[in-house]
Amino acid sequence: MEGFWVYGVNPVREALRAGVPAGKLLLARQKGVGEILELAERRGVRVEVVRRSELSCLLSGIPHQGVALWLEDFPYADLEDVLQGEGEPFIVVLDGIEDPRNFGAIVRTAEASGVWGVIIPKRRAVGVTGVVAKASAGAVFHLPIARVSNIAQAMKKLKQKGIWFIGAEAGAGEPVYDLDLRCPLALVIGSEGKGIRPLVRRECDFLVSIPMKGRINSLNASVAAAVLMYEVLRQREFSNPGH
Repeated sequence: MEGFWVYGVNPVREALRAGVPAGKLLLARQKGVGEILELAERRGVRVEVVRRSELSCLLSGIPHQGVALWLEDFPYADLEDVLQGEGEPFIVVLDGIEDPRNFGAIVRTAEASGVWGVIIPKRRAVGVTGVVAKASAGAVFHLPIARVSNIAQAMKKLKQKGIWFIGAEAGAGEPVYDLDLRCPLALVIGSEGKGIRPLVRRECDFLVSIPMKGRINSLNASVAAAVLMYEVLRQREFSNPGH
């Protein structure tokens, strides 16, 4: 994987907090970057002060808030790492998400709702990029993200560890609110256009849907994922399932 720029105050700060190996930090502002400078110094990251126009040119006009951090690579986790957490396992599998903003938004919600880790495929899906890091507000640096060659095979391995797979599909299966989600589970979210692929769907133990009352019959992938993740959190932390 080629290196990439992480930009924006929050993503850069979270990357430095997480100790992700970084090449250099570019600053085109003085206010509001005290913690970032302190973290960079502590991590031994080289700091360069540049003009805002230079940074804008480097990042092709992307809004950057005057801060950018160069990463040589992203430290993807091993599959086993997504099983490290407290309580019942809670994993998210993304089967072919291609929009980096959707991916980043899903990771941001996953980190906030207590997900242990995220699994993505190596091919036909977006990996972690600067856009993903920005959309996640830096959450990609605090949540294990495993990139695997074969999603279906990874699911089979995790089934041996007692994980149940729940696939999200519009109009399929039973409403998510009727299912007990307190077991060790992984939510499977399909791609924006095609949904869950047949081989991956075959490995799902249950299919669930989100009730829709309007004329539009589906939600954006990141919105659907957020609804499902917080239903898991609600059942586990705040109430009995089905109530």
